Amino acid sequence: MNPKKISILLFLIILFSCGGESYTPKPKGYFRIDLPEKKYEKVEIDCPFIFEKPIYTEIKLDPNNPNLCFFNLDFYTLQASLYFSYKPLNNDIQNYLEDSRTLAFKHSVKATDIEQIVINNPEKNVYGLIYDIKGDAASEYQFHLTDSVHHFLRASLYFNTVPNQDSIQPVLDFVKKDIEHLFSTFEWKK
Repeated sequence: MNPKKISILLFLIILFSCGGESYTPKPKGYFRIDLPEKKYEKVEIDCPFIFEKPIYTEIKLDPNNPNLCFFNLDFYTLQASLYFSYKPLNNDIQNYLEDSRTLAFKHSVKATDIEQIVINNPEKNVYGLIYDIKGDAASEYQFHLTDSVHHFLRASLYFNTVPNQDSIQPVLDFVKKDIEHLFSTFEWKK
């Protein structure tokens, strides 16, 4: 056989042997998240309230605010923080309620929905509102608690990542259960 025919035959064999399977790229995936075991401990800081926090969180005072009752509850392993701010009331609850609503609805630009859930615990004199923000908003969960006369506490949950509802949803669901536990154990000091 002539060398030209052999090289053409080899070229055709190589060309057709590579075309058996088509290559498709792998879909984008997310890292596996190891969620810690749920355990809680009572928190008593120099503020007019007490509650239970997860043991895998740490309270970190806000360095920009000398008020001790402005603090963060950091979920270090989950890359999330719950930012708390407390204010004593002086016949100005309407101002704080409106501020809380305004701050929550600033996320409506990226949100697909903002569900409002009422907190009503008359046995402990704890009332409030949860803003469950759906979509790729910077803060997916915010709330305020009050006794309607003396105390007002507001908190916002933020993740230390670019907002992407699909990737953070398992962690968000996990942290929401911790926040619900906080609600059930929350009390104003006498």
